[in-house]
Amino acid sequence: MSKKDLQLDIRGGANEIAVIRLARPAKRNALGDALILALRDVFENLPATVRAAVIDGEGEHFCAGLDLSELQERDAGQGLHHSRMWHAALERVQYGPVPVIAALHGAVVGGGLELASACHIRVADESTFYALPEGSRGIFVGGGGSVRIPKLIGVARMTDMMLTGRVYNAADGERIGLAQYLVPAGTAFDKAFELAQRVAQNAPLTNYALMHALPRIAEQAADQGFLTEALMAAIAQSAPEAKSRVRDFLDGRAAKVQKA
Repeated sequence: MSKKDLQLDIRGGANEIAVIRLARPAKRNALGDALILALRDVFENLPATVRAAVIDGEGEHFCAGLDLSELQERDAGQGLHHSRMWHAALERVQYGPVPVIAALHGAVVGGGLELASACHIRVADESTFYALPEGSRGIFVGGGGSVRIPKLIGVARMTDMMLTGRVYNAADGERIGLAQYLVPAGTAFDKAFELAQRVAQNAPLTNYALMHALPRIAEQAADQGFLTEALMAAIAQSAPEAKSRVRDFLDGRAAKVQKA
């Protein structure tokens, strides 16, 4: 992988935003091992001043999936370790230091959908389409898709996508939960960056709780989840920044929630 295949741009301000761009437009930003490891390294080494990140794809597509030119014959053990390497890398996206917003357009296919599902918010423009063609290629998802994607759309819909090769367009993808926002063509990045700026203004400990605690609470039995929630709430509200923000609200210095 050329270093140009993954670009990192730290955009300044009081709360910095990391713009991480897949830059293999000739390959429709297909993911190879080197690119996945580069993503891992970026999230492991983000400056402490960064408060949110946007992942984007250069050219007409976000990511068309696995770079099949790199597909190798592996025995079962090698295949297991290869998949676990992808798991570890994408876990650094989902459970990394900052919230991540994906700016989706064009193909969000196979491994590209696995990457998108590891992000915390997904913004799709009207050119976006989603597919999981692994079933027709005689392979199975290996980058965490079988864990993350059913949590977005359900097991039955993912099964259908893989069994039949069904492709969802942008509107239907947003309807079933593959994206939280649907915007006009060509504006996904602008909306994602706007959201990242808003997210970056949150108290860091609150963002950490939403990234690291909330998904685990959702997987716990109710009595365990309630206890974890109480512990996380106590920790978050004890932070000096939280106390300052509550005082600002009580003293009328903070904006009130308005109808959208």
